[in-house]
Amino acid sequence: MICFHAEPICVLTMEGRAYQRKIIHCDCDSFYASVEERDDPSLAGQPLAVGGSPNARGVVATCNYAARNLGVHSAMPMSRALKLIPWLIVVPTNMEKYRAASKAVHKIFKEYTLLIEPLSLDEAFLDVSNSDHLEGSATLIAREIRQKVKERVGITISAGIAPNKFLAKIASDWRKPDGEFTIAPNEVQQFIQNLPVDKIFGVGKVTAEKLKKLDVFTCSDLQVFREPELTAKFGKFGKTLFKLCRGVDERELNVERKRKSLSTERTFPKDLMDIDLCSEKLEVLITDLQERILKLNSAPPIKALTMKIKFSDFTQTTVSRQAQAIDSKIFHELLRKGFSRKNSPIRLLGVGVELKAELNKKSDDRQESLEW
Repeated sequence: MICFHAEPICVLTMEGRAYQRKIIHCDCDSFYASVEERDDPSLAGQPLAVGGSPNARGVVATCNYAARNLGVHSAMPMSRALKLIPWLIVVPTNMEKYRAASKAVHKIFKEYTLLIEPLSLDEAFLDVSNSDHLEGSATLIAREIRQKVKERVGITISAGIAPNKFLAKIASDWRKPDGEFTIAPNEVQQFIQNLPVDKIFGVGKVTAEKLKKLDVFTCSDLQVFREPELTAKFGKFGKTLFKLCRGVDERELNVERKRKSLSTERTFPKDLMDIDLCSEKLEVLITDLQERILKLNSAPPIKALTMKIKFSDFTQTTVSRQAQAIDSKIFHELLRKGFSRKNSPIRLLGVGVELKAELNKKSDDRQESLEW
């Protein structure tokens, strides 16, 4: 029996043949910032942010841990980041350099398996269930990948090893930066018990608040509810909650994923009361969307711009217009059109692009869909 380090992976039956599912989630640490520190060692240890200019309403694409520890985070307006840390070092994005580093990292992945689901330039799932490398130990494979990335690419990468994608992704964040964490099948039940429900994929602030009102804070709290009860309270997502709170995730890797859209959204601490406030926040979102498009390995053809508006009473509307490129003027027109449908305070704004499916190419980017 092939083992998962010292423990066997969850055994599944496929065409009458038993095999052990082993998923590794690899995630580079502060990718853009790490590449910049690699190329300029004098930056190491200093608060560093990579992104747009504060004078042009740019946002933080990523930052190193020195900056994170002082309150800076991705998607934050760069002007705000500089208010938090006046001595923050700001470096403009260099996508050509990051794509080259990404290509080198993914080349290492392919030495161990061709079953790879890329999520972004710096992140991917690997299925090593049938790998013969290192006697089939997923933990040892992850460790060797991390070492090769450090030696060949000059940056660090963290890894999570588990029987499924959900747990592997959580595990990769467990000992960041430059760490790894393994959840063996016989450890799943114990691990999942005290996991906060907001760690479950798809649980945002609204769902977390609903769960809080039900006195649900951990996965063990959620396990008390039967599937029909969760479905009644959360719709189709209730079925997902029922499975994930038990550590069950049957999704296979999507190695041929094709992007249909790209989007970003923001829920505001206080409702925006008028169109002028919305216009101000909209500029930051547009810049954020532009930064996300820059992360793509290839420039996808745009067929439409889309805006999502959620009002204070949680009703929402979507407006779109055909376009071939991001156009700030069009987005502001969409905002006015959507706002006029209700003339009510707004709690969330989202902007996105729809892509031409017939020309869409396979890419190594994360699907940031708003699920409109």
